[in-house]
Amino acid sequence: MSERVTTHEVPDPDAELVRRARQGDYEAFERLVARHEGAVYTLALRIVRNQQDAEDVVQQTFLSVLEHLNGFAGQAQFRTWLVRIATNHALKTLRKRRGLPIAAIGAAGQDDDASLPHPEFIAPWRDDPEELARRRETQELLDAALDQLDEKYRLVFLLRDVEGLSTEETARELGITVANVKVRLLRARLMLREKLTRALGDTEHRVIARHDHEG
Repeated sequence: MSERVTTHEVPDPDAELVRRARQGDYEAFERLVARHEGAVYTLALRIVRNQQDAEDVVQQTFLSVLEHLNGFAGQAQFRTWLVRIATNHALKTLRKRRGLPIAAIGAAGQDDDASLPHPEFIAPWRDDPEELARRRETQELLDAALDQLDEKYRLVFLLRDVEGLSTEETARELGITVANVKVRLLRARLMLREKLTRALGDTEHRVIARHDHEG
C-alpha cells in the first residue's frame, strides 16, 4: 500500500481583505494599503534611490492594484503580485529618468560570465550570525552595503533575495536571462558578504586570501 503524501500551501494572509476589496469594500482596500505601503516604499526607494520618485511609485502601484484587482487570479499570494507591480513601476521610473529603452536597465554586460570575484577579506564573524542578523545595526550595514553595489547586482539581489521573486520572475522583470540572474545573484551575495565581513569580522582571525594566479 503506497503512502499518500499531501502538501500544504501557505494560506495568503491577505485573502479575506482581497475578497472584500474585490466586492467593492473600500475599507478593506485601505487596510491592504496600510498593511503593505511601507514595504512597497522601501522596495521602491531601494530601486529608484530618490524619495519623491519612491513616493510616486507607491501611489502608482496602489492605483494599479485598485484598477486591476478584479483580474488578480489568486494563483500567487497578494504580496507577490504587489511586489511585481511595484517593481514594474520602479523600473519604469528608472528608464524614464534616464531616457532608456525597456531592456537597458538589466541588459547583459561583458562581465555576466561564470567568473566570480575573489574575496579579499576573509574572517569569521565576531558574534553568532543569527544574533547579528537580528540587530538593527546589521540591517543598517546591509542597507549601506547594498546601496554601494552596482545597479545590476543590487536589483537582482533585491528582487530575488529580499522580495522573494523566483529566478524566472526576476529574469522577466529585468529583461535578462535566467543564467544572468544566477550569476549576478551569486556575485551580489559574495560582494555583500565581504562588505559585511569587513565590518563584523574578527580581524584577529583573518585569513589571508590567496588566488590561483599567486605563487
